[in-house]
Amino acid sequence: MTKDGGKQDKKAAQYGVTPQSTDFNDWYNEVVKKADLADNSPVAGAMVVRPYGSALWENIVRWLDDRFKATGHESLVFPTLIPMGFITKEADHVEGFAPELFTVSKIGTEELSEPYVMRPTSETIIGHMWSGWLNSYRDLPFLHYQWGSVFRAELRTKAFLRTSEFFWHEGHTAHANEPEARAEVRQMLDLYHEFCRDVLALPVVRGEKTASERFAGAVATYSIEGMMRDGKALQSGTSHYLGQNFSKAFDVKFQTREQKEEYAHTTSWAISSRIIGAIIMTHGDDFGLIMPPRIAPIQVVIIPVGRKDNFDQMVDEGEKLAAELRGLGLKVKVDKRDGVTNGFKYNDWELKGVPVRIELGPRDLEQGVVVVKNRNRDEKETLARADAVGGMTARLDEIHDWLYGRATEFLLTRTLVADSYDEFKDAIETGHWVRAYHCADAACEKSIKDDTKATTRNVPLDDAEFFHEHGEGPCVKCGQPGAYGKRVIFGRQY
Repeated sequence: MTKDGGKQDKKAAQYGVTPQSTDFNDWYNEVVKKADLADNSPVAGAMVVRPYGSALWENIVRWLDDRFKATGHESLVFPTLIPMGFITKEADHVEGFAPELFTVSKIGTEELSEPYVMRPTSETIIGHMWSGWLNSYRDLPFLHYQWGSVFRAELRTKAFLRTSEFFWHEGHTAHANEPEARAEVRQMLDLYHEFCRDVLALPVVRGEKTASERFAGAVATYSIEGMMRDGKALQSGTSHYLGQNFSKAFDVKFQTREQKEEYAHTTSWAISSRIIGAIIMTHGDDFGLIMPPRIAPIQVVIIPVGRKDNFDQMVDEGEKLAAELRGLGLKVKVDKRDGVTNGFKYNDWELKGVPVRIELGPRDLEQGVVVVKNRNRDEKETLARADAVGGMTARLDEIHDWLYGRATEFLLTRTLVADSYDEFKDAIETGHWVRAYHCADAACEKSIKDDTKATTRNVPLDDAEFFHEHGEGPCVKCGQPGAYGKRVIFGRQY
């Protein structure tokens, strides 16, 4: 073991977190719990989100909600329970969701003549309501979304990534024609991409899902795919063109300008609380989280350093410093815990991933300086107080850029091109994504999945910044002509 490796292991042991390289799954579960993001619940498969995790989710909700409203969308609220008959009206939809449904067959002591399901998604009940609201082309477009929980039975649960109840928004829109609906699908996909890149520092690949990976009942599904630090893919957001499938199932039709009757073209789109899992697994290290500064619940933590006889004074000075930083619009916390060592506080806030830590002691106060440490660096800096405050916004932007750059480099270096199936299997087995030609045959796609546990992630769009070049070649598995005019991304997934 190298000297540096021993130092890293010793530091990781102090945090009580299994290093990523030892067991990524254990590392993730420990970080979620020890960083106070979430805890197990007495309900199987569900989680309890703690205040720190809830604050992160609230920041995510706030940014997205503002953008939804800015693009003309209106929020509404639908009930959690949906009549079972609604689910069965759209054949692909019921086939796709049947194994995941939670059903309610009794209210009190009375058996229901028709069971309810706890909504796995809301296309059906929204379609039912739209059918009564929509009359004329003048009513369109309907641009709606809601925040809430959905319920899907999961055999293997993992906090934020796969739980029986999870949190999300679901957007639902109805349009007079296909071009308008498809433009909506792309607008929301691009909004998600912008959010991941500019706010979460997550590089994601925009692309269209293969037919086998489409949302149940959709004509076309688009996704953003992120690579986690173990090389697995995480589908981080989706946007679906539903065509007229749900409109026909629920009689969502309108009078056109020409006084003809037409079914609406609909869309749906969503990002869920699994995006928190993406933040953890893209930006974490052996010592815990590294929060993207622009979404962090706490951007700067101030640690007053003092003895028993002057600790209260240093806390007061810390609050004054915090007020200066809050005046810049930053989220700041002063750690006022007494009877806890400074070393414990440092480790605790590093585990929680706070982007910047400031240490303030009596001697620093006398000299007009503070000690500043970025979460992504080992070294500390001693800076004039005014310089530390005045440069804090730029410092946080630098941390954002560093996180995005590190994640992008990892994505690019861990994605390989394969032209033979042996190359493909070797790359998947060593934790890489693979770019390969594929025939688009569902049986061939299933054969690859059964053989390697790798699935098609998406077919990158032409203007995606990653992996968008065109080309022709034989399917990496069966040798038949490739179907997409470009390479498809494959990888194991969460």
